[in-house]
Amino acid sequence: MNRKLSVRRFLPAITGLALAAMVATPVIADFVTQRTMTVEMARDLAQETVDACRAMGYQTSAVVVDRGGHPQAILRDTLAAPFTIQIAHDKARAVILSGVASSAFREGRDDIRMEMNHVDGVLVLDGALPVVVAGSMVGAVGVSGAPGGDLDEQCAQEALDALADRIEFVM
Repeated sequence: MNRKLSVRRFLPAITGLALAAMVATPVIADFVTQRTMTVEMARDLAQETVDACRAMGYQTSAVVVDRGGHPQAILRDTLAAPFTIQIAHDKARAVILSGVASSAFREGRDDIRMEMNHVDGVLVLDGALPVVVAGSMVGAVGVSGAPGGDLDEQCAQEALDALADRIEFVM
């Protein structure tokens, strides 16, 4: 019984010492905070992209990937060919790899384009754009199915423009 009383008696002093040690100890940052796109934003971006292409008369697929290149939203329009999903995904992953639009990657690194196209899951073709929020790339949107990567990219840009109020004002 005396032992319990003595621990209780010193508990405030021990707690105070522990608190003082925590305050005096410098914090070392071993972790990084990063922005992440929600599934709702990915879904809306994919839908806006397919809608933009449809308005131009094209049946396409849109794949939105996160910063690691993992798909968050996949949408294939009714008559888009099934393989357009894989192409759109691989274009988006080229953006993740390079940090720029897939067309800029293709133009800027034409010297390695053919080799990069042999990397599993990467396709260096026009038609994918980065999703940038407050200066940080949070993902990419890839498109396939229009008659030319420039048109795929145009659909992606229209979708990003349509959602600009949700993308650009994130703090």
